[in-house]
Amino acid sequence: MAERSIDLKLIVGLGNPGSEYTKTRHNAGFWFVEELAAAYGASFRREKKFHGEVAKVSIAGRDIWLLKPETFMNRSGQSIKSLSSFYQMNAENILVAHDELDLEVGVIKLKMGGGHGGHNGLRDTIAHLGTKDFYRLRIGIGHPGNKDQVVDYVLHRPSLDERISIDNSISDAQSVMPLLAEGAMEKAMHQLHTK
Repeated sequence: MAERSIDLKLIVGLGNPGSEYTKTRHNAGFWFVEELAAAYGASFRREKKFHGEVAKVSIAGRDIWLLKPETFMNRSGQSIKSLSSFYQMNAENILVAHDELDLEVGVIKLKMGGGHGGHNGLRDTIAHLGTKDFYRLRIGIGHPGNKDQVVDYVLHRPSLDERISIDNSISDAQSVMPLLAEGAMEKAMHQLHTK
């Protein structure tokens, strides 16, 4: 089987804008791209035409855009579509980092495609891109145990121990970004999933 390769041009972190959401579980995607920008010495700037904040980093010699949509979670796709259309990117050039209820706290996984699993940010991204075939970085936040509690759970802060575990998993994901930038998707997945 041929190694799956990725031509990465854009990493999107999903979250909600505004100080009241900054530390909530639903903003784990924002945490990831913010850490990535800091690690590569980039800063975000507001870009109206993309409905979000953008930064550009160079990873393994490759320029990659970072995006934090400012449209609120359920309109994330509008921002992603604006930037990807402007720079003529395809869905398979995009990695979307998002909080994932179906993974335990501290677990982080890479995958290509799939459904939205009830995640409004993914649902809107799929609708705007017209395809499910984009890469996802799934940041485990755990599940409250009852589906009726999900909305309240994602819009609250994790405990200190949970936040430390999530931050550690984000660091693990950062360590495979050079492999992704080089196109080595399978190698990056293997390294991340065997940590």
